[in-house]
Amino acid sequence: MSSARRLPPLRSLAVTSALGASVLLLTACTNADTNRSSVAEAAQTESPSATDTASASPSGSPSASMNEDQTERKELVSATKVTWDKAADTAVKEVPEGKLVDLELKRTEADATASPTGSPTGSASPSMPNPAPSEGAPEWEAKVAQSDGTLHRIDIDAVSGKVFRTMVDPDQDPDDKTQVTEWLDKAKQTPKQAVEAATAKAKGTVTHVELGDNDNQQVVWGVDVVDKGNWNKTTVEVDAANGKVLSQKVDKD
Repeated sequence: MSSARRLPPLRSLAVTSALGASVLLLTACTNADTNRSSVAEAAQTESPSATDTASASPSGSPSASMNEDQTERKELVSATKVTWDKAADTAVKEVPEGKLVDLELKRTEADATASPTGSPTGSASPSMPNPAPSEGAPEWEAKVAQSDGTLHRIDIDAVSGKVFRTMVDPDQDPDDKTQVTEWLDKAKQTPKQAVEAATAKAKGTVTHVELGDNDNQQVVWGVDVVDKGNWNKTTVEVDAANGKVLSQKVDKD
């Protein structure tokens, strides 16, 4: 098409006719070029959306696709510096000859230093030897039982490892204490042994250890283990009498 534009001046009809044909051919080619240009421009106009879609793909990464519970586990476990066993040792030392029956990693509540209510004798007044972590910071909440079944709650800063509150459980009644002593009598496995059995089945970080009974009235240790690969939680049920793993359930929610 460009050669037509370089033709010399026309001097004859033949040349004129040839030029006419060339003009027609040029016009057709020009129209074709225009159409191709329009298509190219349209493609360029649409391309940003394709680019936007591609650039949006990182949002589909594993971290972005986690649900609320998985995100919460990741944030809580990542912020924790004190392992469950260190927290357990610290808690038990607060209660002479006490035995751990519950230990859970959780976030510090706003009333971490508030006085408990519902204690008619006032014996449940808390002792706060150290400042409480800020609201939302990780803490280990432990329950340690005396030989008569009385439960003591010990709150431990999961970053520094310091106890910031101890108190007697104000909500226990005589039946509750009897239940605790019965569980402890039947529990031949220590929390450490239960955790070893649980983590042999589910690898990860222990976030909860609890003594209780299951639907079959068996005394069991329930151990929660969080997998740092996908931030799912597996609850492993361990027979507190013989250490046998009875069940395990993955919580993906």
